[in-house]
Amino acid sequence: MSVRPILAIGHPVLREVAVDVVVDEIQGEDVRSLINDLIDTMRDASGAGLAANQIGVAQRIIVMEVGENPRYPYKPRLPLTVAINPVITALDDEMVEINEGCLSVPLRGNVQRNVNIRVDYFDRDGVAHGETKRGLTAGTWQHEVDHLDGVLITDRAAPGSLATWAEYETHHRDAFVERITAFVERVGS
Repeated sequence: MSVRPILAIGHPVLREVAVDVVVDEIQGEDVRSLINDLIDTMRDASGAGLAANQIGVAQRIIVMEVGENPRYPYKPRLPLTVAINPVITALDDEMVEINEGCLSVPLRGNVQRNVNIRVDYFDRDGVAHGETKRGLTAGTWQHEVDHLDGVLITDRAAPGSLATWAEYETHHRDAFVERITAFVERVGS
């Protein structure tokens, strides 16, 4: 297990569509080691999620976790989740605008995300899951799966909403946190 460098926007691997992991190989040492490195790297960077291609491996694996993270005080808690070969299906047309950041992009921007989704994936033990996700948790899933499809927030964000982290903190954070906190209270996650 180790912390790996996170690739930055402009690196070609971030634009690759990641390949599925062979289900019989999920329990193998290479996949287990990659998952552990993803978890260590995400936690070291204080991120809410990380996709394998963000550390240079174009395989369909993501990790997510939200606890007491000062970067995201408005996000509902999300226990450590490892998702292999995730597939997302929108359950309806309800959308929410989320100001998102990214460990690979030194900007934040407003992105439209589905509020209600179904996620199908394998966990780190090779067990298949089918679950419904809602609200900001659904947004986190969509952000990480976008990475697996070679899509970055700069592709989805409203161009006029892009800001550096410092400018977001100075000019936009309070209004976003107020708006998104009311949303979380309304939808519950």
